Amino acid sequence: MEKIICGIQQIGIGVANNYKAWNWYIKAFGVDVRVFEDDTVAELMLPYTGGQPQKRHASLAINMQGGGGFEIWQYSGRTPLAPSFDVTLGDLGIFAAKIKCFDATKAYHHLKSQGIEPLGDVHSGPDGKLHFFVKDPFGNHFQVIESNSWFNNLDKPTGGTYGAVIGVSDIDKSLVVYQKILGYDKIVFDGVDSFNDLKDLPGGTRQMRRVVLTHSSPRKGALSELIGDSQIELVQLVDDKANKIFENRFWGDLGFIHLCFDVKHMNALEKECNEAGFPFTVNSNVKHNANGSFDMGEAAGHFTYIEDPDGTLIEFVETHKIPIMKKLGLFINLDKRDPEKRLPRWMLKLLGLKKVKGL
Repeated sequence: MEKIICGIQQIGIGVANNYKAWNWYIKAFGVDVRVFEDDTVAELMLPYTGGQPQKRHASLAINMQGGGGFEIWQYSGRTPLAPSFDVTLGDLGIFAAKIKCFDATKAYHHLKSQGIEPLGDVHSGPDGKLHFFVKDPFGNHFQVIESNSWFNNLDKPTGGTYGAVIGVSDIDKSLVVYQKILGYDKIVFDGVDSFNDLKDLPGGTRQMRRVVLTHSSPRKGALSELIGDSQIELVQLVDDKANKIFENRFWGDLGFIHLCFDVKHMNALEKECNEAGFPFTVNSNVKHNANGSFDMGEAAGHFTYIEDPDGTLIEFVETHKIPIMKKLGLFINLDKRDPEKRLPRWMLKLLGLKKVKGL
């Protein structure tokens, strides 16, 4: 039984104020559907939280046009730390989240109409896709990039998470994780230069190797139609030294804390990761209930983590239960379904019932 990577479920963002950040992400990117929200203790992330369980307030929000979600993560019992240096393109870790859009020019002017000023102009990237960058009020960068992979058209300019721009120290070593384990087997671009479409970013004028990856086959699995296609962009500085974005900080501190993939057949995935030299560093199976699930508040499943060669955290979630309307006991149970089969569109659209109207 082989592992199945269904797609990017969400990107994690550590923030100082959950609702303040979420309101901005709704205005900018339309992530206005609450999949779950809870105030509990992160008790299994001890390797990354100072060896101690940490109280937190987390929300998973999605855009029903398609794409991965945002896991908006706030410490409840400590003040989250910012990096001790100004993060620049090529530093080690997740530098930017990719957000998909129908039309980059329209999305650009939509953000400006909302009082959000993009960084520079709309550019064509090395893959031929039009895109631009924007920075949120909390210091995080986003690349808004055109895509043809959509679940629905609700007349919003953007969808959800489409991938990430990740700084690495050695692209060839990193490809073991991103190309082989995560299935981004198609190299769209691989080149060394100072790139005009990156010049508006901090550190964006430097020489760097840049590799854009995607997957050659459509993703499978229950949520794959909603999640859609995605891409990973790896950046390696040629001459300058890169800093580690989360050096001397906790998971959950300010910035992009992980990239999360929806998966099936976690045991097969664990075997593959072990053989490749990237073992699970966190595994929720130590706290599973009688049904073989970890209780995530309203949702349930099995989660694990690995590190890429530079310590960037990749999360895997095998989703067992998705809440639709908790008060009525309405959930989508994924545990007994064909792992390769997509959920019916009408069932996925039920998630839209959880649209938030105010925070």
